[in-house]
Amino acid sequence: MAQTETVILDQAGITRALTRIAHEILENNKGSKDLVLVGIRTGGDLLATLIRQRIVDIEGEEVPIGAVDITMYRDDLAARGSLPVGKTEIPFALDGKKVVLVDDVLYTGRTIRAAMDALMDFGRPSCIQLSVLIDRGHRELPIRADYIGRNVPTASQEKVEVRFDEKGAPEEVRLIKS
Repeated sequence: MAQTETVILDQAGITRALTRIAHEILENNKGSKDLVLVGIRTGGDLLATLIRQRIVDIEGEEVPIGAVDITMYRDDLAARGSLPVGKTEIPFALDGKKVVLVDDVLYTGRTIRAAMDALMDFGRPSCIQLSVLIDRGHRELPIRADYIGRNVPTASQEKVEVRFDEKGAPEEVRLIKS
């Protein structure tokens, strides 16, 4: 059977979704006080940078931003073998902060669980909220996103891929059917 790909969000759609997410984050948190963004490498960190810029455009204030690598916190590390370990960069204290964890695609919830475990090694935030560009369902853990760019119900054999250009800007989101 041939593989088919469908664009479910183009660059303009991604921009609109991230702008809406930034507004929702600010509204829910009553502004940017004590707010920090932490993107999950790779993909979520790039989207966190864009959400941060939207918040600057809206509020006129910069919020701290960091990135977390979850490789060593994965529950399938033994099954996957040797994976390259990326760099976690959280150059600020998390204690008492409202952390918005950012990822590109939410699927089983296992990546988010690993990211929360990693964050707890850096401090005790007052809360952790989740922002994702795409929520495709199929949760294995009781995790839900607070801010969602687009819900895309998928079959388990399908794949959702966020494609970024060479500068790290998201170009499109594709649904891939095998």
